[in-house]
Amino acid sequence: MDGKNEEVYDEDSIVALHGLEAVRKRPGMYIGSTDTRGLHHLVFEVVDNGIDEVMAGWATTVDVEINADGSITVTDNGRGIPTGIVKEEGKSGLEVCLTDLHAGGKFNQNSYKVSGGLHGVGVSVVNGLSTKLIATVYRDGKIWRQSYQTGIPDGEVEPIGKTEGTGTQIQFWPDSSIFETVVFDYEMLQSRFRNQAFLNKEVTITLSDQRTGKSEKFHYDGGVSEFVQYLNRAKTPIHAPIHLEGERNGVQIDIAMQYTDGYNEEIDSFVNTIFTPEGGTHMTGFRTALTKTINDYAKENGMLKDESLEGSDVREGLTAIISIRMSDPQFEGQTKAKLGSSVAMSSVLSFMNDKMAEFLLENPAQAQLIVKKGISAKEGREAARKARDATRRKNVLETSTLPGKLADCSERDPAKCELYIVEGDSAGGSAKQGRDRNFQAILPIRGKILNVEKTSPGKLLDHEEIRNLAIAIGGGLGVDFDITRIRYHKIVIMTDADVDGAHIGTLLLTLFYRQMRPLIDHGYVYIAMPPLYRVYKGKREVYAYNEEEMAAAVADMGQGANVSRYKGLGEMNPQQLWDTTMNPETRIMKSISVQDGMMADQLFSVLMGDDVQPRREFIIEHAKEVVNLDV
Repeated sequence: MDGKNEEVYDEDSIVALHGLEAVRKRPGMYIGSTDTRGLHHLVFEVVDNGIDEVMAGWATTVDVEINADGSITVTDNGRGIPTGIVKEEGKSGLEVCLTDLHAGGKFNQNSYKVSGGLHGVGVSVVNGLSTKLIATVYRDGKIWRQSYQTGIPDGEVEPIGKTEGTGTQIQFWPDSSIFETVVFDYEMLQSRFRNQAFLNKEVTITLSDQRTGKSEKFHYDGGVSEFVQYLNRAKTPIHAPIHLEGERNGVQIDIAMQYTDGYNEEIDSFVNTIFTPEGGTHMTGFRTALTKTINDYAKENGMLKDESLEGSDVREGLTAIISIRMSDPQFEGQTKAKLGSSVAMSSVLSFMNDKMAEFLLENPAQAQLIVKKGISAKEGREAARKARDATRRKNVLETSTLPGKLADCSERDPAKCELYIVEGDSAGGSAKQGRDRNFQAILPIRGKILNVEKTSPGKLLDHEEIRNLAIAIGGGLGVDFDITRIRYHKIVIMTDADVDGAHIGTLLLTLFYRQMRPLIDHGYVYIAMPPLYRVYKGKREVYAYNEEEMAAAVADMGQGANVSRYKGLGEMNPQQLWDTTMNPETRIMKSISVQDGMMADQLFSVLMGDDVQPRREFIIEHAKEVVNLDV
């Protein structure tokens, strides 16, 4: 899209709907939460404005700097926010944009045909949730500046110098009285900006961190095709990326897809470069058309007869990027998690039906690979279903005699029940004796379960420990998983505090993420935090969960204090295990959640997949961040 053909963008383009106080009173309504996700959402809102200038054809660079004082500076080389007086408001366009909740060029269809910011509220929300914000605009040959305190201007917009360039710079200090943390995470920003650079071939995004000296640039000429190759860097593709690009009903569509020899699907969708983690109408259109076109091709070429492939069959092992650009997208909520625009579904559906059918017809070798992959998935799914049916019938009679059997609780309301998955019989014995039998169940597992990242879903139930876990939890596995059938709303991984324990915990998390994902999405998965040390002297004893707590306890008791290091849960007697790790009144547990679905998918692929090189690179990059190293 060539934005330079659009009408003039000046102060008369700014339309305002008043009100900013509600942002500080109810920040979650505008940024989703006040935890680390909400904090980083502030950065994304400002950067999205720069990306909007890129999509409109006016900018090529966006620079983001994490400053040593905890602030963030975002600079783009776009047109610069208008600084002239908005007649209806009696103040500058810059001040209107930064102080009025519903204000910006995005209400004026002549200023932005497509934009990632929703309703233009982004930068004003950032201003309202920051203790301080400084806006610097390069425009009309001058450098303009205005500063704010919690959204209130310190004074008028003033020229502070001359310039030949154009652009906008926003520096802000997030309000620590509103956010749970104001410490920015480099990797969370890195992931977002890398994605945006893949989606906008024209842009170069620079991320710098004054705290560490780290800096990197993101620019990808290959666009979404290169994006798919990046996502598959730890996997084994079975063909070159398929790139489908065009326009339908005013919606610009850019799709890349590539099948691997694995079993997990990763389909990520974007609207105006904004990630839609919950998908929406564009995702529905893509999936529907993909299933139809592959089935049609398979039947027309005699590869299928009366039967059909299901959606899960044609998506097994698929990595895809769906990127659309459209005017006035309708999202569900300010955080833009899900697209609701009906025109997006019909446009993507129609486009995919035509372009994918055309691709399959013109590329018979790749088409054969794709269809065979789907047929193989179908056969595996049917074999797994037969195995599950047989297992269910068998286990009605034999559950009580399974090795590592479940010690269930007496409570039957899942909302009140907890399942502790414990490593080994020794720890299992202590846990069974130390638990509260009313609501706590114990399932010991022996050794390390299968790495499901490398295992066919059809073979999972052949593994005894995974079968026992599936039966105990009660929801099934994979596409058949039913969250309404689970028997516990707290599923607690309780392993030893050593390398083997960490590995077992990681394998369990991989199982839950890939085969029982709703458990994590509903917040039902936890990691127990047993103490690492017992510090005691005479009748006094203190449990310490890290070296700092241990050192403090020793100092408090004097140089005659004794220290015991727990290497395994089995070293604790039942009472100690209850007191420190299982008693709801005193225990510490980590709740498992997904903050960035794309990053989570990548980490599981890199760390648990077959390819060694990406894992080695990850370890080298993060080696200095290790806190506890068990050698």
